[in-house]
Amino acid sequence: MTVESSAARKPRRTGGTKRVSAAKKAAPARPGPSEPQLVQLLNPEGERVPHPDFAFDPTPEELRGYYRDMVLTRRFDAEATALQRQGELGLWASLLGQEAAQIGSGRALRDDDYVFPTYREHGVAWCRGVDPTNLLGMFRGVNNGGWDPRSNNFHLYTIVIGSQTLHATGYAMGITKDGADSAVIAYFGDGASSQGDVAESFTFSAVYNAPVVFFCQNNQWAISEPTERQTRVPLYQRAQGYGFPGVRVDGNDVLACLAVTRWALERARRGEGPTLVEAFTYRMGAHTTSDDPTKYRADDERAAWEAKDPILRLRRHLEREGHADEAFFAALEEESDVLAKRVREAVRSMPDPDPMAMFDNVYADGHALVDEERAQFAAYQASFADAPGHATGTDAHGEGH
Repeated sequence: MTVESSAARKPRRTGGTKRVSAAKKAAPARPGPSEPQLVQLLNPEGERVPHPDFAFDPTPEELRGYYRDMVLTRRFDAEATALQRQGELGLWASLLGQEAAQIGSGRALRDDDYVFPTYREHGVAWCRGVDPTNLLGMFRGVNNGGWDPRSNNFHLYTIVIGSQTLHATGYAMGITKDGADSAVIAYFGDGASSQGDVAESFTFSAVYNAPVVFFCQNNQWAISEPTERQTRVPLYQRAQGYGFPGVRVDGNDVLACLAVTRWALERARRGEGPTLVEAFTYRMGAHTTSDDPTKYRADDERAAWEAKDPILRLRRHLEREGHADEAFFAALEEESDVLAKRVREAVRSMPDPDPMAMFDNVYADGHALVDEERAQFAAYQASFADAPGHATGTDAHGEGH
């Protein structure tokens, strides 16, 4: 499928009807972008697909491990979404549907590689050994990150769209100066690809031959903006203009994502510079829990992508090849229940966020406007003091919070 903008598909009207000359009628149509090449090693039916450039033959144990990673990551994500709906988290950005892109790329990394995520890379965090409960403190508003980036070579989540690609490029340039052979990977979405920070990072990484992999999870929607409004060519082809290779991979194929990312990382370690990997996938849920995707996309679109589910296709492969039995799947279900319970208990044991803390550390020496806003918000909070049950910590029905 070729990705084009709506402008490329629809001719522009310039007014009334005009007679077109015979010469213009005979002119050939303007050529569109070349057909994207999609790297796939496991199709939606769970069948292996050979590829001449990215041969990869994992063991049954490795396949079961990738499946476990995706199942547990999805269960954690579902639990976090439920906790937000219950008022335990202020916000949550779901990765539903993107498990293969994250687990595949995450398992391609070496321990000494460094990761710069956005705010949705829960699966990559899992691969890096970050405790899932540490991801939730920021979304509850009780800390500024929740983990030490140096412990796992996994940077804190970045909310500002696209800025982490510049951080990754600078870090990769530093690796080169230090003479290390590790690599850097920067995650971003299709919407972030339109940000100036991303363009600048492409320029600097190419000019300085930085050992960085740009991993774009193209989940088709930048909140409510479709990819066709972001670019006139497939995203991976943008790399050509900066002088380094780009590859589009089936983002719902964990094996292809792992093989392509591993290739790109090894290329970076050899001193061959950056690579852009476009994982062509789909965001099955909302952009965040504050979003309603039913307002801007059709149900049949989601249904078509559900048939390409990354977990289902690997399960089909495991069952077809006899690499996993019912006992394995049952044990994994029990493990996911244990994880979900641990996540719930951890979040509910966290302190309530201090609503006044958002005014702290805005300016080093204070600011009159911030002081004024703090006072206004404090007065607003105090207006609830006489509400039933406020003083005792119980609600109107006498039940504790």
